[in-house]
Amino acid sequence: MTGIPDWIEGLPGAVTVCDLHGVIVYMNPRAQETFARYGGRELIGQSLFGCHGEPASEKIRQMLQSGTGNAYTIEKGGQKKMIWQTPWFVDGVCAGLVELSLVIPGEMPHFVRDAG
Repeated sequence: MTGIPDWIEGLPGAVTVCDLHGVIVYMNPRAQETFARYGGRELIGQSLFGCHGEPASEKIRQMLQSGTGNAYTIEKGGQKKMIWQTPWFVDGVCAGLVELSLVIPGEMPHFVRDAG
Protein backbone atom coordinates (compact mmCIF):
# COMPACT_ATOMS: atom_id res chain seq x y z
CA MET A 1 0.00 0.00 0.00
CA THR A 2 1.49 3.36 -0.99
CA GLY A 3 0.99 6.89 0.21
CA ILE A 4 0.91 6.07 3.92
CA PRO A 5 1.33 9.25 5.99
CA ASP A 6 4.27 9.34 8.41
CA TRP A 7 1.94 9.88 11.37
CA ILE A 8 0.28 6.49 10.76
CA GLU A 9 3.69 4.82 10.73
CA GLY A 10 4.48 6.40 14.13
CA LEU A 11 1.02 6.07 15.68
CA PRO A 12 1.15 4.40 19.11
CA GLY A 13 -1.76 2.20 18.04
CA ALA A 14 -1.86 -0.81 15.75
CA VAL A 15 -3.22 -0.14 12.24
CA THR A 16 -3.96 -3.10 9.98
CA VAL A 17 -5.55 -2.74 6.53
CA CYS A 18 -7.04 -5.47 4.36
CA ASP A 19 -8.46 -5.44 0.85
CA LEU A 20 -11.94 -6.53 -0.22
CA HIS A 21 -10.83 -10.19 -0.19
CA GLY A 22 -9.53 -10.01 3.38
CA VAL A 23 -5.87 -9.96 2.33
CA ILE A 24 -3.66 -7.83 4.59
CA VAL A 25 -2.18 -5.02 2.51
CA TYR A 26 -0.65 -2.88 5.26
CA MET A 27 0.44 -3.04 8.89
CA ASN A 28 2.06 -0.12 10.66
CA PRO A 29 5.09 -0.89 12.88
CA ARG A 30 2.90 -1.15 16.02
CA ALA A 31 0.64 -3.72 14.32
CA GLN A 32 3.69 -5.67 13.17
CA GLU A 33 4.95 -5.66 16.77
CA THR A 34 1.53 -6.56 18.20
CA PHE A 35 1.20 -9.56 15.89
CA ALA A 36 4.90 -10.56 15.91
CA ARG A 37 4.21 -14.00 17.35
CA TYR A 38 1.91 -14.69 14.38
CA GLY A 39 4.44 -13.51 11.80
CA GLY A 40 4.41 -9.70 12.15
CA ARG A 41 5.37 -8.08 8.85
CA GLU A 42 5.17 -11.49 7.13
CA LEU A 43 1.38 -11.33 7.58
CA ILE A 44 1.23 -8.70 4.82
CA GLY A 45 -0.12 -10.54 1.77
CA GLN A 46 -1.83 -13.16 3.94
CA SER A 47 -5.57 -13.62 4.41
CA LEU A 48 -7.25 -12.43 7.60
CA PHE A 49 -9.35 -15.55 7.45
CA GLY A 50 -6.28 -17.65 8.27
CA CYS A 51 -5.84 -15.62 11.48
CA HIS A 52 -9.45 -15.74 12.67
CA GLY A 53 -11.81 -18.55 13.52
CA GLU A 54 -15.56 -18.49 13.25
CA PRO A 55 -17.61 -16.42 14.08
CA ALA A 56 -14.96 -13.67 13.62
CA SER A 57 -14.38 -14.65 9.98
CA GLU A 58 -18.10 -14.46 9.30
CA LYS A 59 -18.23 -11.00 10.93
CA ILE A 60 -15.37 -9.85 8.68
CA ARG A 61 -17.13 -11.22 5.58
CA GLN A 62 -20.33 -9.38 6.56
CA MET A 63 -18.46 -6.09 7.08
CA LEU A 64 -16.70 -6.44 3.70
CA GLN A 65 -19.97 -7.22 1.90
CA SER A 66 -22.03 -4.52 3.58
CA GLY A 67 -19.37 -1.83 4.03
CA THR A 68 -20.17 -1.56 7.74
CA GLY A 69 -17.91 -1.31 10.76
CA ASN A 70 -17.55 -2.80 14.20
CA ALA A 71 -16.18 -1.58 17.53
CA TYR A 72 -15.54 -3.29 20.85
CA THR A 73 -13.12 -3.44 23.76
CA ILE A 74 -10.94 -6.32 24.89
CA GLU A 75 -8.58 -7.00 27.76
CA LYS A 76 -5.44 -8.97 27.04
CA GLY A 77 -2.19 -9.24 28.99
CA GLY A 78 -3.50 -6.78 31.56
CA GLN A 79 -4.14 -4.11 28.91
CA LYS A 80 -7.55 -2.87 27.90
CA LYS A 81 -7.87 -2.07 24.20
CA MET A 82 -10.45 -0.51 21.94
CA ILE A 83 -10.74 -2.24 18.58
CA TRP A 84 -12.34 -0.23 15.78
CA GLN A 85 -12.87 -1.90 12.42
CA THR A 86 -14.16 0.33 9.65
CA PRO A 87 -14.45 0.05 5.88
CA TRP A 88 -12.33 2.13 3.51
CA PHE A 89 -13.71 3.15 0.15
CA VAL A 90 -12.56 3.81 -3.41
CA ASP A 91 -15.03 5.75 -5.57
CA GLY A 92 -17.77 5.11 -3.00
CA VAL A 93 -17.29 1.32 -3.03
CA CYS A 94 -15.97 -0.65 -0.08
CA ALA A 95 -12.37 -1.65 -0.86
CA GLY A 96 -11.53 -3.35 2.44
CA LEU A 97 -11.28 -2.78 6.16
CA VAL A 98 -9.04 -0.81 8.51
CA GLU A 99 -8.55 -2.09 12.05
CA LEU A 100 -7.30 0.33 14.67
CA SER A 101 -6.29 -1.09 18.05
CA LEU A 102 -5.57 1.40 20.85
CA VAL A 103 -4.56 0.72 24.44
CA ILE A 104 -7.00 2.57 26.71
CA PRO A 105 -7.08 3.15 30.47
CA GLY A 106 -9.16 0.78 32.57
CA GLU A 107 -11.31 3.70 33.63
CA MET A 108 -11.96 6.66 31.35
CA PRO A 109 -14.00 9.80 31.74
CA HIS A 110 -17.04 10.00 29.49
CA PHE A 111 -18.41 13.37 28.42
CA VAL A 112 -21.78 14.13 26.89
CA ARG A 113 -21.40 17.22 24.74
CA ASP A 114 -24.86 17.95 23.46
CA ALA A 115 -25.43 21.48 22.23
CA GLY A 116 -27.45 23.64 24.53
